[in-house]
Amino acid sequence: MPLSDVACKNAKPDSKEYKLSDGSGLNLHVTPSGSKLWRLKYRYMGKEKTLSIGPYPQIGLAQARKERDMARGMLANQEDPSLAKQEKKRLMAISASNTFEALARRWHEKNSPTWSPKHSATVLHRLECDVFPEIGKIPLTDIGTPRIAALIEAVEDRGAAEMARRCLQYCRAVFAYAKIHGLVQHNPADIKAADILSAVGRRHHPAMEAKDLPVFLRKLYTNEARLYKPTQIAMEMLMYTFVRTGELIKAQWQEFDLEKRVWEIPASRMKMKRPHIVPLSNQVIVLLEELKKFSGNRPYLFPGQRNPKGHMSNNALLVALKRMGYAGIHTGHGFRALALSTIMEELDYPYEIPDIQLAHAKKGDVEAAYNRAKFIKQRTQMMQDWADYIESVRKSHVQ
Repeated sequence: MPLSDVACKNAKPDSKEYKLSDGSGLNLHVTPSGSKLWRLKYRYMGKEKTLSIGPYPQIGLAQARKERDMARGMLANQEDPSLAKQEKKRLMAISASNTFEALARRWHEKNSPTWSPKHSATVLHRLECDVFPEIGKIPLTDIGTPRIAALIEAVEDRGAAEMARRCLQYCRAVFAYAKIHGLVQHNPADIKAADILSAVGRRHHPAMEAKDLPVFLRKLYTNEARLYKPTQIAMEMLMYTFVRTGELIKAQWQEFDLEKRVWEIPASRMKMKRPHIVPLSNQVIVLLEELKKFSGNRPYLFPGQRNPKGHMSNNALLVALKRMGYAGIHTGHGFRALALSTIMEELDYPYEIPDIQLAHAKKGDVEAAYNRAKFIKQRTQMMQDWADYIESVRKSHVQ
C-alpha cells in the first residue's frame, strides 16, 4: 500500500538496509546508519535499472512521487531517466565552470596578442575593477539583461560615463564569444547604450552623436563653409565609410572595384597591417563617379592642392571641420565612434558587425586572411543601411 508521511518519518534503522514501497517502483531505503534515500526501480530496454531521487526528509513524499511520475513520463517517451539526470548534472557542472569571469579571461587571453600591452592591461583592469565584482562568479546562463544594465548604470552613477560605455562593449564582446562557442543562446549585453546611459562627454577623439547629425549635414551639404568640392566629397566618404583618416586620404583609384562595389585597402596602409575590405554603398558609388571629374586621371582619389602628385593632407580635413564650426567638437576619427554607436543603437546591428568593419583586429595572425571577409554579407548590408540612414536624416533636415 502507498506510504504516508508519518510512515516515512517513523521508519527506524535496522541491522540491515531495508526498503518501504510506495508503489510504481518508488521505494524509501532505510540504512543501518539511519539515513533514508528515495530510489526508483524501473526497466529500460529490457534491463532493470535504479534512479536515485535523493534523501529524505530533504525530498519529501510528495516531491518523490512527482519525480517518479516525471521519470515514468520519460520512459513513455523512450527516454532513460538515469541518463537524463546524468546529462543535467553534466550541464550544471559546465555552467558552474563557465562563469563570466572565467570566460572573460579566456576572451581577453585570446585577443590580447593583437592589442598593444597598454590596451590589454586597460581592458583587464576595467573588467577586474568594474565587472568581475558584480557578475564575475555568476554562470553565463544565469546573467540576464537587467543584471547587465544594473552593472553599467552603477559605473555611470559614479561619474564614469565613458568607462560605463566601455564596460558594456566588453560585456557584449564576451557574450558574443560565448555564443559562438555554444555556451549561451543569446547575448544579454547586446543592448543599446542609449537605453541605459546618459549622453557622454567628449572623448579623446571628439565625436558628435546621432542627435548632432542634422545640423552637421545641413552645414556640409549647403556648403556654407565653402569647402573645395573634393574636400567636401572626402568628408562625405569619411562619414559613409568610417575608415581612418589616413586610410582615406591615401586611397588610390586602383584599390577600387566599382563593378564589385568594394574598396580593398592594402595591408601596408592599415593600422593592423592586414588588408581590409570596405563594401561600397550606392551613395559612395555616386561620390566616386563625381570625384572622377577631379582626379580620375591621377593615382590618388584626393590629390594635394599644392602638390597634385601627392595626396591630400590630414590637416585639410581638420581645417575643413574647423571652418564648419567643429573644432574641438568633432574630428575625422570621430566618424568611427559616431558610426559604431549609431549603427548599434539606431540600426540594431550587434556589436561584432560594425566592430569588424572598423578593422579592430582581435584574432590571431593565422585567421587574418579570413577576417577581412568575415561577415561580409552582413557588413555589405550594414554599409548600405548606414548610408541610407544618413541620407534619410539629410532629406528630413536639409532643404
